[in-house]
Amino acid sequence: MAKIIAPVVTIFNEEEKPDYAGNKKVIDFLIEGGLDGILVLGSAGEFPDLNEQERLDFFRFYAEYVNGRVELLAGTGCIRYADTLALSNAVYELGYTPMVISPYYFEMDQEKLFVYYDRLAKDVKGDLYLYNFPPRTGHSIAPETIRRLIDANPNIIGLKDSVSTPGHTNMVCRAVEGKPFTVYSGFDDQFLSNIANNGGGGCIGALSIIVPEIWSSLVKAANEKDFDRTFALYHLIQKLMPIYDMDTNCSLILKKLLVHRGLEISDRAVCPFNQMNAAIYQSAADLLDSVLAEYQSMR
Repeated sequence: MAKIIAPVVTIFNEEEKPDYAGNKKVIDFLIEGGLDGILVLGSAGEFPDLNEQERLDFFRFYAEYVNGRVELLAGTGCIRYADTLALSNAVYELGYTPMVISPYYFEMDQEKLFVYYDRLAKDVKGDLYLYNFPPRTGHSIAPETIRRLIDANPNIIGLKDSVSTPGHTNMVCRAVEGKPFTVYSGFDDQFLSNIANNGGGGCIGALSIIVPEIWSSLVKAANEKDFDRTFALYHLIQKLMPIYDMDTNCSLILKKLLVHRGLEISDRAVCPFNQMNAAIYQSAADLLDSVLAEYQSMR
């Protein structure tokens, strides 16, 4: 069965620390919208701006407030291996499965990627998801490397594949066929190509933050094999894709659009990403309104 998981934004106060009241409003909005799960402190969650203790405190808050209502994944990748391991092991006790982006900043070849994840999988206390995001790390995990990793480590159970085209995800699904391994696409417009593959589990896409009801309706239609409705809803998601390209960091515009939808939260992003041209925001808001109106006409 396909799923939609939100790589949620983090609501910050004026001191650029998590605003717990604001984050509760986002959690309720996503759960009421029908999403299957939430990835906490992924890329859209601006995780590099929190230290390891702040991240752990935030994970604890999130788990306590969600209280089992949806599946929780935790973005636990850090620059230092020791920090990644400590944070990953800590979140198991809170009910998360960690999702680990490969070390960023330094270039890594496939052998180094294998060594890194192989060691991590053997050191952690539970299951683990890989997170492949070449535009942020500067390297991509090859399908053959993923197969080597899961052959050696059955606790590596899945992947978020944030790639510009679905071809890589397709090849990963081919490489891991027959293994208990779930591959999620990292961009919303790759959902249908994802679930067409054996091993494709759906999407961890940021547009689900602002239109959870459209996304959950899409997943329901796809799982029920209602193809006419699936294609119509998928068309709405496709229409929203330009939002990703309206700013260099999508977190700010997503928060502003949550406010536009009526959530009483701070739309602050961390420096230097806390500014946006008013015309860009208005273009995004108009696009969102048009898609929501079209969705209402379909219900």
